[in-house]
Amino acid sequence: MTAKVRRERLLQILLDSSSPVSATKLASQFDVSRQIIVGDIALLRAAGEQIIATPRGYTMAQSRRPAGYLGSVACVHEDPEDMRRELNIMVDNGCTVVDVIVEHPVYGQIIGSLDISSRYDVTVFMEKISSEQAQPLSALTGGIHLHTLSCDGRETYDRTCRELKQAGLLFHENS
Repeated sequence: MTAKVRRERLLQILLDSSSPVSATKLASQFDVSRQIIVGDIALLRAAGEQIIATPRGYTMAQSRRPAGYLGSVACVHEDPEDMRRELNIMVDNGCTVVDVIVEHPVYGQIIGSLDISSRYDVTVFMEKISSEQAQPLSALTGGIHLHTLSCDGRETYDRTCRELKQAGLLFHENS
């Protein structure tokens, strides 16, 4: 199989998938290295394909736009367990955590795609942070960050914000 054919099939897999597909799984499927898949994804993106990398794998951008209310919430925490609590509050209320956004003093806005919609997703994300010994993006900003939430309606979003506030996880100007 040529590289071009592999990329065409890779794109079709992502278009057909309703959930993210890991680079490791794709590499196994095509009998190539994970790095080859990462390069293929980069080339597909350069060709204009809207492929998003999430902690659980690659997905197409249009598959991440569920109907409903899209809102942003400003949060603050420095402890990993607070991050877990924050994400669990969001998904327990029926929201999908689309991304995390921080404002870096040199690079400006940095966005990390998350696509977290269940406690299972939260657990996988937290395990990945731990196993990779990675720091969350909020570590760059003293714990201050934004999340884009996709909810079934404004009531769900408002309820989520109230619970985050009660948990002391919302950022306020005088925090």
